[in-house]
Amino acid sequence: MRAVGYQFSRPISVGDALLDIDLPVPVATGRDLLVAVRAVSVNPVDTKVRLRAQPPPGEWKILGWDAAGVVTAIGPEVTRFKVGDPVFYAGALGRQGTNAEYHLVDERIVGHMPRTLDWAQAAALPLTALTAWEMLFDRLDIRRTVPGAGPAILIIGGAGGVGSMAIQLVRALTGLEVIATASRPQTRDWVAGLGATQIIDHAQPLAPQVAALPGAAPGFVFSTTQTDRHLAEIAELIAPQGHLGLIDDPPAFDILPFKTKSVAVHWELMFTRSMFGTADMGRQGEILDEVARLVDAGTLRSTMAEQFGPICAANLKRAHALLESGRARGKIVLEGFAA
Repeated sequence: MRAVGYQFSRPISVGDALLDIDLPVPVATGRDLLVAVRAVSVNPVDTKVRLRAQPPPGEWKILGWDAAGVVTAIGPEVTRFKVGDPVFYAGALGRQGTNAEYHLVDERIVGHMPRTLDWAQAAALPLTALTAWEMLFDRLDIRRTVPGAGPAILIIGGAGGVGSMAIQLVRALTGLEVIATASRPQTRDWVAGLGATQIIDHAQPLAPQVAALPGAAPGFVFSTTQTDRHLAEIAELIAPQGHLGLIDDPPAFDILPFKTKSVAVHWELMFTRSMFGTADMGRQGEILDEVARLVDAGTLRSTMAEQFGPICAANLKRAHALLESGRARGKIVLEGFAA
């Protein structure tokens, strides 16, 4: 099967950072689905793993987690899917990735693909939808009122993949207002189109901008990027007894400024359930099925923003470079394999 992988962790500008390769088709066992991959999307985690995880000598590492495709074989313990089912999912960190013609994935973390989306549109959704859903409802528990706080959530990095899904989920499933950050005209238009109620500039101090908005201080802050840069501002602007959630990897994180306000801090890693085989691992498949239902009902839309052509090393290198520039909005998607 055709695939894209690497043997050495390199900067994306280096020629062998990603290479077109050929590998055997894997075999489904246990609760695995063998999926014929039709489209993938690229996430910041792809670039991080590429730089941090070098495979053993002589072996290949295949990146990619988001995928949409068709089930072509099932393991003997599979109960939720059959051959021919269209699916979408975000994979697991401890396994080979989706940048390949065929991919193995545990059925518990797979959803039935939305009927109203094509392969590329569907592939844009899983990782960011799961991350946003788990942060908003499992970690921050945004349906719970923070006493005295304004009925709002601040989403830092609103135009990114996770921020784009979080804005939609908050607007669709709660009564909270969304304050989103965006610094360029294109990204401001993007978050406004997704339903952000107020837009502020993360290139400027956040606290005075939030203070100038009508209403009390927000009880929830979801920081998707550059948390270390904004930490002091978040501590200033968040309501007492509020909740801060983050998903990035700040080089340092001083939690002490949040003590006086009794702010709860929550981490979210979408891969935790699959990494540890948690008792509720199957919840991810349920969430994706609910996301598909909301998409088909017209409540949520795909966050695909860039279509980079077929799945190959050259196009994936372009996608990695754009993500590493920090100027991407929404999701970058690749579809099919070059002839």
